[in-house]
Amino acid sequence: MNRKAKLHQIISVFLNQMPEPVTELNYKDEYELSVAVILSAQCTDKRVNVITASLFERFPDFRSMTIVDSSDVFEFIKSCSYPNNKAKHLVGLAKRIEEDFDGKLPRDVKTLMTLPGIGRKTAHVLLSVLQNEAVLAVDTHVFRVSHRLGIVNSRAKTPLAVENQIVSLVKDKNILVHLHHWLILHGRYVCMARKPLCVNCELKNICAYYLSLKKE
Repeated sequence: MNRKAKLHQIISVFLNQMPEPVTELNYKDEYELSVAVILSAQCTDKRVNVITASLFERFPDFRSMTIVDSSDVFEFIKSCSYPNNKAKHLVGLAKRIEEDFDGKLPRDVKTLMTLPGIGRKTAHVLLSVLQNEAVLAVDTHVFRVSHRLGIVNSRAKTPLAVENQIVSLVKDKNILVHLHHWLILHGRYVCMARKPLCVNCELKNICAYYLSLKKE
């Protein structure tokens, strides 16, 4: 089975399991989502949701973060990974949004990637969630699952290479909007890094990783 046929079979399973996947981050607007996604780097969504409950109460919008020092933000996010850097990113992001974009989050990848704390993956998550843009965010879960399933080949050694290979196989933009969430949730709850639940996985019969184990 070639990679395109395999991916379409995998998508069929995901569609049946979860037709409308959504982010597990708690948010109510673009400000809260952008903050939550930045905090989620190397941190679980569960932990981020605990942190943002009090963070958003103290800082309800971008403007409220522009009048404080990053050390003030640090006190609210110190239980997440890399809190010093993330606090600086959040304050820097808020200032750029207020000063250069009239308090509104830009809605294109190129501009988003010029902002503090926002790389390609974060920009793609924001655009996918906020406006259903057909982009693929590749985080550690997506990278791992894509290789294990065999929907990318050995040349996909970077997140961008994984993104490009998968996007080239998906022509339906509505499917591409959901694909990041399907892959990340599969990696979070089934195809975990250390102990994947292969026996319970509905994809095991077409999974390159599982089939390789059976040959051993």
